[in-house]
Amino acid sequence: MRIERDVLGEKALEDKAAYGINTVRASENFNLNHRAVNLNLIYAVVKIKKAAAVTYLRLKDGREGVYEAIIAACDKILAGGYADCFITEALQGGAGTSTNMNVNEVIANLALAEMGRNYGAYDVIHPLDDVNRGQSTNDVYPTALRIAAIEQLRELSEGCAALQQSLQMKENEYQDVAKLGRTELMDAVPVTLGAEFGAYAQCIARDRWRLYKVEERLRQVSIGGTAVGLSHNAEKKYRFGVIEELRAITGIGLAAAEYPMDITQNNDVFVEVSGLLKALSVNLLKISNDLRLMNSGPYGGFSEIRLAELQQGSTIMPGKVNPVIPEMVMQCAMRVIANDAAITMAAERGEFELNAFGPLIADSLLESLQLLKEAVLLFRTKCIEPLAPNRERCLQLLEGSYAFAADYIRKLGYDTVSRVVKEHPPKAAKEILDRLEEETFA
Repeated sequence: MRIERDVLGEKALEDKAAYGINTVRASENFNLNHRAVNLNLIYAVVKIKKAAAVTYLRLKDGREGVYEAIIAACDKILAGGYADCFITEALQGGAGTSTNMNVNEVIANLALAEMGRNYGAYDVIHPLDDVNRGQSTNDVYPTALRIAAIEQLRELSEGCAALQQSLQMKENEYQDVAKLGRTELMDAVPVTLGAEFGAYAQCIARDRWRLYKVEERLRQVSIGGTAVGLSHNAEKKYRFGVIEELRAITGIGLAAAEYPMDITQNNDVFVEVSGLLKALSVNLLKISNDLRLMNSGPYGGFSEIRLAELQQGSTIMPGKVNPVIPEMVMQCAMRVIANDAAITMAAERGEFELNAFGPLIADSLLESLQLLKEAVLLFRTKCIEPLAPNRERCLQLLEGSYAFAADYIRKLGYDTVSRVVKEHPPKAAKEILDRLEEETFA
């Protein structure tokens, strides 16, 4: 065991625990048994710590060996070997300070090990004086969230592009599949299955473009602004260098915010991103539910398409197979819409120079991005690509409807056509309308 001390007292830690006293206090205070901080956010914080260490090393501003050890520690974490060291609860008070301290302490202790020292020897490498030098949670945490969000957005945008392409392939493949169009779930006019998939492709294309464009606003970061965006305790040479190093580490075209205080206290960009994720979710809900309806049956429903049969659908009804992938996608979309409401409320509650509810914004936004990224992939590969049309059923429903009636309005008038379809079944009504049309224009 080792003993660590702070201004509030002391705590006993296992010798092998890579975190420190601040992390222990946070785990005790926020013991919700909910879930730990999203690892994508943790790794983004670690990238910031590495960029800061590289900057100070290049500036030759620090004790010998300290920043080399910090960089090595960051690389070990980013390689994925120490995920179990980050134990702070995702929903925490303090605007993310506990997350930042968890990362500071783990990096400091792993760096101490690099130098052959024991964990907790903070007189050699200190979590705050060295790992957190020139930084504040208030510039680290929102910058990390922007980085993590961009990384996830890029993958989601690519996923939407692939989904759009698959929908367009179905559009081309099924242009000759005539079927009944519906408005308000009622028989309308003839369409093709291909045209319906073409419409789905268009809305996903808009989602893809919106997600691609919003990255521009996420690239502006406040790192170097420290507590409130005015760069207290951050040297000018560090502020200019750290963003350049962070660009190199992340591969993202980050830029120093024109007004760091603005993005330190205001979180509207995260609300904007969440709103676009909600828009994508709405489209996925619509498409998924349409497919559920078209797949319904196989004998008592529309049965216009056949989704891939993936698993047994009932413990009591033999042979029943459910549309499980559209149902899963719809639930993911509903969660994203709920997260959007949480992000909106959390962003609105910021007071003056800081928003204390960044952890809820971060947890909700990154969950939404992760859910949609995976849901879009599964939707494409397990639902869209393997589905097939039931051509016979499509034609049967079309021919058994009054979908043809609208074509006669221009020559016979709405009232005449309405009266005929009201009084006769579809086949007889069509014969009567054909005869009336011939008589009228003979």
